[in-house]
Amino acid sequence: MSAFKHLDGIGPQLLAKGYVARAVHGERITLAVVEIEPGVELPEHRHENEQLGIVFEGSVRFRVGGEQRTLGPGWVWRIPSDTPHTVTGGDEGAVVMDVFSPARDEWTTIDRLATRPASWPRP
Repeated sequence: MSAFKHLDGIGPQLLAKGYVARAVHGERITLAVVEIEPGVELPEHRHENEQLGIVFEGSVRFRVGGEQRTLGPGWVWRIPSDTPHTVTGGDEGAVVMDVFSPARDEWTTIDRLATRPASWPRP
């Protein structure tokens, strides 16, 4: 197995309505590029995984614990383990990168969607 792969070569997965991810799983870390549809909310949830992320395109409204903020390109976040959080796609939707530790092993069982080009990076 090669150490390298283009994002288009990673099968997309539907995490939730309006949230499509292309994830790379290591032994102890998961990296995912997530396409978020405009205005779609991912309901409040929490997980044992620490989560870091960055907005590449568009915007998202995040609530982490009691703090809420709208984030655009270049903004980053840190969500400690077991912290309740929610995110909603901005007016144009968004493309973000999430990094999780430990790896999101449960994502390896999510069915892949039909192959299609990634929306980011743009040609």
